[in-house]
Amino acid sequence: MKRIVYEAENSLEGRERNRGAVHGMVHTLRDFGDTRFLVLRLPKTMLQCVLPAELSLPEDFCDGAAVRVYGDMRAEERAPGGRELLVSRIEVVSAPSEPMPVPIHKYKMGLSPETELDLRPITLRTARSRAMFRLQEGIVRGFRDALYQEGFTEIHTPKLSMGSAEGGANMFKLPYFGKKAVLAQSPQLYKQMMVGAFERVFEVGPVFRAEKHNTPRHLNEYTSLDFEMGFIESFEDIMAMEEKVLAYIFRLLESEYAAELNALKVQLPDISGGIPSIRFDEAKRLVSEKYSREIRDPFDLEPEEETLISRAVYEETGCELAFVTHYPSKKRPFYAMDDPADSRYTLSFDLLMRGMEITTGGQRIHDYSMQVAKMEKKGLDSQEFEDYLMIHKYGMPPHGGLGLGLERLLMRLVGEKNVRMCALFPRDVSRLRP
Repeated sequence: MKRIVYEAENSLEGRERNRGAVHGMVHTLRDFGDTRFLVLRLPKTMLQCVLPAELSLPEDFCDGAAVRVYGDMRAEERAPGGRELLVSRIEVVSAPSEPMPVPIHKYKMGLSPETELDLRPITLRTARSRAMFRLQEGIVRGFRDALYQEGFTEIHTPKLSMGSAEGGANMFKLPYFGKKAVLAQSPQLYKQMMVGAFERVFEVGPVFRAEKHNTPRHLNEYTSLDFEMGFIESFEDIMAMEEKVLAYIFRLLESEYAAELNALKVQLPDISGGIPSIRFDEAKRLVSEKYSREIRDPFDLEPEEETLISRAVYEETGCELAFVTHYPSKKRPFYAMDDPADSRYTLSFDLLMRGMEITTGGQRIHDYSMQVAKMEKKGLDSQEFEDYLMIHKYGMPPHGGLGLGLERLLMRLVGEKNVRMCALFPRDVSRLRP
């Protein structure tokens, strides 16, 4: 028997008809009396199957059943994907023991976020969720491919360590064979170490933040897209690399994920003219003056300020992304290089997209004495970072890098209001299941 599962998902390759079997999951059955349409859920798409009126369905056939469907594949412009299967026989491979708890065949089910997340193993089967996480795949694929082309090496760093790259109290602490360990807030220190080995490195992996934020933009575990590169002339080299990577990602999504973009009505940002940048202090003044808003925190951006900065930059340039540079040293970690022209600020940046920060990056300190001095200035014990400081003692090039939040980038692309919906199985202050 000829299997045509993947042929059904791609194209008919110039043939009007193919005969064989397709396996998949019953997404829904639409009965119009003389004709019935079975929507079959395949690995990446949906397939419309036409059931003649005389065809008898198996007794255990129902939504959610795993089936093999036999028949003729034919071109049909009106069907999703431009093809449909004229069914001659259906075989149930496995049937669910209970009815579907929610109508997953609907594009929007009308569920509360909590209910949708409680039923996540099922609600991820909806067409909308599948399209979203196909786009997430495309983002990661594009990130990897773009950096491979730029000579980067992919690395995999520990998620258990004795200390933290970021410091502070927002660390998950756990016992480790009689010692104390923490879950990694970032691969920062390790990827800097690896610059000394490979010069250009990147990683896609989970990071953990024990922040007690319960907002639509925070997760306690998320996926970070990180890269670090040596022999930079300026922190602007990092910004230029991110711009190049994002341009590659958007081109890939446009060319190979068009069906998902169309299903979600996603309009990709246009960065062909470059991503504009503005200094942190100038951005604060701009928002304060343009929108008559008092500056309440001189050392960080509030969410509303991110939104207003993005709006102002878009009105001026037409670009939906904006780099905000030279963040105050007070709010940046110990490894951030201070601006030689004004040590109150750092050679660092955030990238805002459609009103939200999706990236933090910048140039790192590579001189040993300078790094120890900044640690001491921030009240850190340099002896606790002895392993990390080896790279400074024994030679490092000027270097820098960034961390890009995968879920936030997807959130901004698809227009989702809650970042939890952009994580397969989100972890927040109240959710540890499923």
